[in-house]
Amino acid sequence: MILWKEMHMEMGNETTVQDFTLEGFPAFQHLGKILFLVHLLAYLASITGNAVIITITCADSRLQTPMYFFLSIFSFFECCFISAVIPKLLVIFLLGRQTISFFACFIQAFVCVYLGTAGFFLIAVMSVDRYMAICKPLHYPTIMNLKTFFLLVTACFTLAFTLMTGLIVKVSQLSFCGPNVIPHFFCDIGPLIHLSCSNTRSVEMLAFVLALCIILTSLFITIIAYSNIVVTIVRLPSARERQKAFSTCSSHLIVLSLMYGSCVFIYVKPKQTNRLDSNKEAALVNTVVTPLLNPVIYTLRNKQVHQALREKMFRMKISRQK
Repeated sequence: MILWKEMHMEMGNETTVQDFTLEGFPAFQHLGKILFLVHLLAYLASITGNAVIITITCADSRLQTPMYFFLSIFSFFECCFISAVIPKLLVIFLLGRQTISFFACFIQAFVCVYLGTAGFFLIAVMSVDRYMAICKPLHYPTIMNLKTFFLLVTACFTLAFTLMTGLIVKVSQLSFCGPNVIPHFFCDIGPLIHLSCSNTRSVEMLAFVLALCIILTSLFITIIAYSNIVVTIVRLPSARERQKAFSTCSSHLIVLSLMYGSCVFIYVKPKQTNRLDSNKEAALVNTVVTPLLNPVIYTLRNKQVHQALREKMFRMKISRQK
């Protein structure tokens, strides 16, 4: 809070904007209540699915392994990310309240880019974890223990916080003297930079380079890990084992493609003033569709999780009967 006040004072009288207006989806204003219901159901389904992953991992000792710990942390990220975006979108759809304060807008922007960045780092780490488990099964228990898990997760949190704090500080030091309409449904870095009346070339380049490095580094690690996994799977003697493994990998890759594709489309371009309207559709995929699919594809299709859920529900049923 003190850091924010100091930055705001440095901007002086050049910043006259006290709040921003989120444009949302003006072409679909007449469908506000329907869109509210659709997005509310998607939001509740995403929260429920991810909460089930976290709860079952904590409750069942058989799932308390690095793989499921990574999945539960990723699910926690997803819950926080959509909770930073969707509630405001629901208010826009239902009540038409599009105004957001200057401070709240930058907080939302920071939370979104921070969690998104940490999520990309976590996906890369999860890919390496799967590589170790499938390709190096004998070394996996000694290398990927709980200590390693905590170190990797802490590294994801810390690196993402360091990178995104620097970017947000740079953007907050720009002058905002009008207009104040953000052509988006939440406060994102690109539209905020576009609204500044300062020279934004250096900040745009910084945002572009960071996005490029973060997304492509995570993507490169993921591709290398899954390439080795595929090679290992091909060598499996049983056709049934190969089919099962390929089915799991293909499901993971579908979600990864949605996530990487939408983020590359939104962030990895040097000029942020281009295609802001198109970005809303890509951002909607990233904030609504992908978090909804993740619980199903990453965990809820897993037989171990199914078994743990059935046992938990059976115990609940027995306890109620008593």
